[in-house]
Formats: sequence, structure tokens, C-alpha cells
Amino acid sequence: MHETAQTAPFDLDAYLGRIGWERERRADLETLRGVHLAHVRSIPFENLDAVGGRAPSLDLADLTAKLLHDRRGGYCFEHNTLFAAALEALGFGVTRLAARVVVGADRLESRPRTHMVLLAEVPGEARPYLADVGFGAIGSLLEPVPLTAGTEFRDAGRRHRLVHAPRRGLLDTWVLEAYRAAGGDWEAQYAFTLEPFEHADFEVANWFVATSPRSPFSRRPYVQRTAADRHLLLDGHLLTEVRADGTVTERKTAGEAETRRVLDEEFGIVVPEGLTLPA
Repeated sequence: MHETAQTAPFDLDAYLGRIGWERERRADLETLRGVHLAHVRSIPFENLDAVGGRAPSLDLADLTAKLLHDRRGGYCFEHNTLFAAALEALGFGVTRLAARVVVGADRLESRPRTHMVLLAEVPGEARPYLADVGFGAIGSLLEPVPLTAGTEFRDAGRRHRLVHAPRRGLLDTWVLEAYRAAGGDWEAQYAFTLEPFEHADFEVANWFVATSPRSPFSRRPYVQRTAADRHLLLDGHLLTEVRADGTVTERKTAGEAETRRVLDEEFGIVVPEGLTLPA
């Protein structure tokens, strides 16, 4: 059994209310896809705790308070810890995995395993599904995809595929790729094996990502929100909007006051009390 820090029973009602899921609660493929998409479109990705110099708590009670009841979001460890708990409460089997983010990397091995992803087992389905509601990039999954190599999947309008990288150990290395319409090619997003990881492993990675001066998440705000018609990204002071038709617009926020306003009005995030954003 996966050991997760939890001080109270998981509140499935609060979770489904937060993501706006009002359909039946069943452990089937339709529910898995629907809840995954609803989560991605409802809870923003953000790293404001790390910008403030602290690692966010991965305790489920704290995640419930922050992501479900406060006007906040989180990054991969928070999102996927919460999502895993919700899937298990719905009756799915879940395995937690650690991935190497390889966007822009020359070699897969040059990046550490600092991203959390999930494998969801669906009753009646022969293969598990890769699920990930916490990847902070426009190449992220909107819906889970089957663990099948070499097949293109279209998840809520995005295009993904899984491929095998050359094996360097006993386990196959899987790579999630996203199709870039602008370049007309496939771009690797992250690589992983099927070795299960535990809560203690993610606590260590969470601390490093949030506090290391080498981590991009500890230096500037990195916030994204995905809607049916657009994807918003705030990287420092640069606000980028990608529309569903591929149109891209960019502008810079004029200082901390406007950044706070954009986070509130565009992302639905209230900046934590006492946090000073980079000027």
C-alpha cells in the first residue's frame, strides 16, 4: 500500500465540487478521462510557495485546504498527490511514478527525476493509463492516455504519443511526446520507468524543487491555467496566451501590483500573505 501523509479522511465531495464534476462516481474510463480534464481546467498550476522560499506541504489535509478551499493552485507533487487520492477514492488503482522533465534537454539522463506522474488502473481495461494533472507546460496531458508505445492519441484537442527510449537498465524507459503544430514535429516532454515511488521519495524531490537555487521554480513565479479556448502562462512578468486556434499573444506585466492583479483576475489565485513577488 502506498504511504501518504494524511491527517484526515480524503474529502471526495469537496474535490469533485472544486472541479465541477456532477456526473456518476464510477471507476471506469469515461470517469477517469472526465475527472482528469475537469481537474486540469479547474485548478491552476503555480509555484508561489517556492517563490516565497518554502516547500509546499504534501499532507493531504494541507492540500485539501490549499487547492480545494483556498484560491490557490500547486505544482506537480501537489496536483498529482491530490489526484491520486481522488482516483483511489473513486475505486481506481494508482501507482506513483517519478519522471525526468526533458523538454530542451540534449540527453534524457541529464535531468533528475523531479516530476510526479501516475499510472491508473481501470477495471476491465487491459492496460493502465498514464495520468498527469500537474505538468506545468502547454505540452501537458489534458486526458490520460493508455500505456502503449508508438500510437498517437488526441486528448481533448492535444496530440501525444508514448515511445520507448533505448534501454539502459532492466526497465523500459517511456517518453511522453507532444506534437508541436508550429514546428510540425514531436517534442519529448518527460521520461519515466514503471518503478513505483513512495511518498518519502516525493518529499525529497519536492524539497529540492522548491528550495534549491538551481531550480527554476524557486526564482520566479511560474503559473499556468488551461481552459477550453485558451492556455495562459505567466513566467516571471511575461504573460503568454495561446488560443485554441494557435494564435499567440505576449505582454509583460508592469511590476508587482499588476502581477498580483493578473494572478487574481486571470488565474483565480490569491497571492499568499507576506509573499513579495519579484519586481
